[in-house]
Amino acid sequence: MIRVKNVKAGYEVEPLKTSLGFKGGYLTGLWQTVALMEGESGEKGMGLGVQSVLWSDPGVFSSFDEKAGNEIMFNITRYALNLVKDIPFETPVDLLDSLLPPVYEYGKKLAGRPDLRLTFVLNSLVAVDNAAWMLYCIENGISSFDGMIPGYVRPVLSCRNSSLASIPLISYGVTGDEIKRIIDSGYFFLKIKIGSDPMKDGDRMKMLEWDKNRLAEIHDMVKDRETSYTKDGHIPYYFDANGRYDSKDMLLRFLDHADKIGALDRIILLEEPFPEEYREDVHDLPVRLAADESAHSDTDVLELIDLGYSAIALKPAAKTMSMSFRIVKAAQEKGIPCFCADLTVNPVLVDWNKNVAARLMPLPGMETGVLESNGPQNYVNWERMKTYHPDNEAGWIETRNGIFTIDSGFYDKSGGILKPPPHYGSLLK
Repeated sequence: MIRVKNVKAGYEVEPLKTSLGFKGGYLTGLWQTVALMEGESGEKGMGLGVQSVLWSDPGVFSSFDEKAGNEIMFNITRYALNLVKDIPFETPVDLLDSLLPPVYEYGKKLAGRPDLRLTFVLNSLVAVDNAAWMLYCIENGISSFDGMIPGYVRPVLSCRNSSLASIPLISYGVTGDEIKRIIDSGYFFLKIKIGSDPMKDGDRMKMLEWDKNRLAEIHDMVKDRETSYTKDGHIPYYFDANGRYDSKDMLLRFLDHADKIGALDRIILLEEPFPEEYREDVHDLPVRLAADESAHSDTDVLELIDLGYSAIALKPAAKTMSMSFRIVKAAQEKGIPCFCADLTVNPVLVDWNKNVAARLMPLPGMETGVLESNGPQNYVNWERMKTYHPDNEAGWIETRNGIFTIDSGFYDKSGGILKPPPHYGSLLK
């Protein structure tokens, strides 16, 4: 049983190159959080997180200014850490089970929102959960990511990919010239944000027209490009609507347009098209729908699979590693593929995601695994942030020709995630 006697927390704000647009809103910077737990044994575990208020709860984002929304989330992190001192735990998964109910209630009160999305609280708990995993590994003599995977998850995280497609993010503000440069540099799997609010008036028809035009622009640009990493040789499209489509009828208008211009069969994933409360059967839609924000837990995942969702986005760096272990087990027991999506996280957390992505079977239609990582596109200080990684010169860190190369060194060292990064330790208070 692990007992925690002391905790600390800290953060720093990393600015973005340009406003990052999705869900009809824009981010200008991201808070990098760090949590530390010291056990009664004197051993210490340190974990990182990245806060994304807009992604995790647009209602909070629209109700507060950007700084205030981040302060709410960080205060939830600190509240959870203080609770940990009174909760002995066998595993971090057990700890999350104990923390989530009281922390969720605290978050609702702090934000003044009884309908606070659970993902907002999970996002606040990532640094806490990662610190728990680090302490757990030290206390139990575990020296590898494979060793920390719970036994009930190991069968579904048994793949060993030698490469991962690096997925860049095409947000609202990325221009056609920039997209062309991304493709020319070797990237072949595009995550494209749709659901823009071009006139800032909430008009869904204007949104639809903007999305249709965006699809046509991109398809015209890449439809004749070829790649050896997909079964059909074409560059696949991965659309992320972030819940902006309010009905199947509206989404079908977008898909009908895709069909008319010859792009429908290029859509390998369409992620989170509807608001979370929209619970309609989607078996009849002609594309593979993926759940992301709405898949808070393994219980949600099973409900969404029953509705016809046929892929699940895993976000260890956004919803905690502990919850991600449960989600991937629930999905793959139903034969539903999973993949790892980004939260515009720092290089250390990219490798927390990468450890999971490297062990997942490739998506249907792909000849390699995939991992979204858009930090290099968006952070002003990405090159400096890479130096904070304990294994910053390792070959698996960089994307080359659109690929992360996953070699034996990555698996042997667990991507460097079990080493505490000194820079982030210096932020602790």
